[in-house]
Amino acid sequence: MSVRFRKLALIGIGLIGSSIALAARRQRLVDSIAIATRRPETLAEARGLGLGDIYTLEAAEAVRGADLVILCAPVGAYGALAASIAPALEQGAILSDVGSVKAHVLKVVGPHVPDGVHFIPGHPIAGTEHSGPAAGFAELFAGRWCVLTPAPGVPPAQTERLAAFWREMGSMVECMDAAHHDMVLAITSHIPHLVAYNIVGTVADLEADTQSEVVKFSASGFRDFTRIAASDPVMWRDVFLTNREAVLEMLGRFLEDLSVLQRAVRTGDGARLEALFTRTRAIRRSIIDAGQETAAPDFGRSHEAPPVPASAFLRDHGGGDDA
Repeated sequence: MSVRFRKLALIGIGLIGSSIALAARRQRLVDSIAIATRRPETLAEARGLGLGDIYTLEAAEAVRGADLVILCAPVGAYGALAASIAPALEQGAILSDVGSVKAHVLKVVGPHVPDGVHFIPGHPIAGTEHSGPAAGFAELFAGRWCVLTPAPGVPPAQTERLAAFWREMGSMVECMDAAHHDMVLAITSHIPHLVAYNIVGTVADLEADTQSEVVKFSASGFRDFTRIAASDPVMWRDVFLTNREAVLEMLGRFLEDLSVLQRAVRTGDGARLEALFTRTRAIRRSIIDAGQETAAPDFGRSHEAPPVPASAFLRDHGGGDDA
């Protein structure tokens, strides 16, 4: 099966969209790239960076003739975007996205997808705190997971074709149920962002002299929170609004555990605190063992490692399809 696509249409061109453009171009996975975005200044920036071949403010124009269309806009805009591009989608094309929630995407985009178009929502679990076309880099997906949640009835061969596209850009790929994805990401990504926004927001509310001291003497823990809290506010607004149920479920569990920790601190229960901290160290080690982090200090990701070709990944891991 050929991984190469004739025309890739990217609807939205922020960090993820620009990184797809750069990685797909470098790996020679597409013949041409069409870029659509609603802001003229963003489109001009993408053009100046040479990210595509076709540039337009009309999403429908970008998808005409495309055999792969990827929505890279905030998920709150997906419903309107899907309605606008539906008449222009080509029969046999794959329609996907990069949103951090998946059940909502199936719900709002699915009804607009014409027969004969293969709807395969996706989520590359990769990113930085930066946004905009200039923030992208081709190595963003190297060694990171991409989750696919195919709509009912999509032929497995089409899902595999999209999975191969992501693997060639360096990703490991797994398919799962959309609701399960949203619950997992609520605790691994969404709640940490919510906590980070809240902690940094607390500092923003402090008196000016105290706030300046917090900034001046920031330790690594608070610095990490500020990095997370610097993420795209529009994107994260939409994530919390569209994954509300899963976020509230996991937030409830978090608050219950936090109250236990609060009581341990108040009562001086050192044994309970030490037991919890020991358990959490084990989670950190398991993330390192899974290859999603290193034990070395990390004050910024290196952009020098190339994507891992699918052939090399399968050889090194002795496996078959990741999907």
